[in-house]
Amino acid sequence: MSVYHLNGPLTDEDVKKLKLGDTVYISGECFTCRSRLQKYIFDEKHTLPFSTEGRNILIHNGPIIVKENGKWKLMSFMPTSSIRFEKWGAKSVDEWNLKMIVGKTTMGASTMAMMKEKKCVHVSPRSVSPNLWIDSIEVQDVHLYDELGRIEAAWFFKVKDLGPFIVDIDAEGNNYFDKLDGEIAERKQKALKDLGIEEDFEFTKLY
Repeated sequence: MSVYHLNGPLTDEDVKKLKLGDTVYISGECFTCRSRLQKYIFDEKHTLPFSTEGRNILIHNGPIIVKENGKWKLMSFMPTSSIRFEKWGAKSVDEWNLKMIVGKTTMGASTMAMMKEKKCVHVSPRSVSPNLWIDSIEVQDVHLYDELGRIEAAWFFKVKDLGPFIVDIDAEGNNYFDKLDGEIAERKQKALKDLGIEEDFEFTKLY
């Protein structure tokens, strides 16, 4: 597995070289997004109030940010589960010209297909506590704060060597977790056979 330090805005060449399981650190400008922003834009048909041309890294995150002495201060940073946003995943990649989505877990078939078409990847934290990375993040600005609220607003970050992240969906539509699930299923069957346990075994039900 390779280790990459990438600078945004990302190019097709940047993401096409990334393989499943590679480690990535990110520098450059990005923005945050949760369900309310995507619903506001894609379902309620509002116009995105900023350009993503030079900011094509999206973080599925609702940061905790407070204002101190007239400046925004990041208090908590924890990417959230991306599969929650599968309904809008393909549209986000397509219409916002994304090259990377940062979040936990994975995304579904329609988003993976669009990632393959548009050359975009998904990465997940290689850490139990991304809050340790706060010093790598500078809060630049916020959009739709009044309309969507502090957590659901689109926050602009400038990051420096943010990570490490693992590539879990590559630009060819391959999925690290699907591959891992297959390996686990094979090992489970072998373990059951070695232990003499029938395949239709059910775990004990307490209730």
